[in-house]
Amino acid sequence: MTVDYLIIGQGISGTWLSYFLQKENQSFCVIDNHEALASSRIAAGVINPVTGRRHVEVWLADVLFPFIKKVYKEISIAIGTSVFEQKNIIDFFPSPQMRESFLQRVAEKNSYLKDYTDENTFQSDFNFEFHCGEIKPVYTVLLEKLLPLWQQVLKNKNQFVEENFDIHKLQITSDAIRYNDITARKIIFCDGVNATNNPYFHRLPFAPNKGEAIWLDIPSLSKTFIYKKGMMLVPLADTGKWWLGSSYAWDFEHPHPTEIFRKKAESLLQNWLKIPFTILDHKASIRPATIERRPFVGFHPLFPQIGILNGLGTKGCSLAPYFARQMVDFLLFEKPIQADANISRFAGILSRSVE
Repeated sequence: MTVDYLIIGQGISGTWLSYFLQKENQSFCVIDNHEALASSRIAAGVINPVTGRRHVEVWLADVLFPFIKKVYKEISIAIGTSVFEQKNIIDFFPSPQMRESFLQRVAEKNSYLKDYTDENTFQSDFNFEFHCGEIKPVYTVLLEKLLPLWQQVLKNKNQFVEENFDIHKLQITSDAIRYNDITARKIIFCDGVNATNNPYFHRLPFAPNKGEAIWLDIPSLSKTFIYKKGMMLVPLADTGKWWLGSSYAWDFEHPHPTEIFRKKAESLLQNWLKIPFTILDHKASIRPATIERRPFVGFHPLFPQIGILNGLGTKGCSLAPYFARQMVDFLLFEKPIQADANISRFAGILSRSVE
């Protein structure tokens, strides 16, 4: 098989990169091993315009939000079902100080925050003492639909191979790469935390962190909103099913779910919810975060046939489409990749010998 591009990984980054290459009628093949616990497959898919305890606007929010609304609607049409919904966050304040901080940000004219005055709406379902606010617009991406349905599109076009990628079989020539029976002009790694062991990119300042989440059945809870009180309670595609999470562990002994998180989640639910719930599952995964909290996008300074789209951390659903489009525009139209995302900023360390 001879193609223009070989993409490794079909999480959220590989999905969007392959989508934009397909739109531009480029030939490609995606290799993915369908790792059930990959971070894209257990994430809630929340796109939130603010971050942190101070509710600071996320990086590029004003640019990202118009773009992602457009492209998620486009890919929904391509796969034949909607995977993008507006689900604003109802933020239940855990303390008077957090309410004060939120109202201060509202007073500063933060366009994404507002006080929520009709709190009676939530009295029958939740226990809360210190009022609540609303974050809007917030969106959810139904990853449990998007990833498998786009994979099926790729399979129907013979653009997908399900197998473990073995980097030791990768051969680099002056103007191409070869892998098994595939020859391509370029290979692009969209393989999440696996990139930390990639001999071409392991020197990049990754800072992997572990997240855990609980899957729940809460049949009587309205799916109009995402609810937050320390953790986020996010509606899933299936009726009555919810996602609760997540944790952020920078120092962890293993990638598996922990009893500590499960007990913390159960305690939160028992004190917060007034309605019955059932825990269905508990999973953990490692996110490919970075020290700078900026993604890694672009091509190796010594091996221009080898590229990467990675390091999106918790912002994969918002950053992946934007930077996948930038990568395709760079490849086809020589448009620049945004400087603070381009791996050219690490040309020095990447130019050391490949191990």
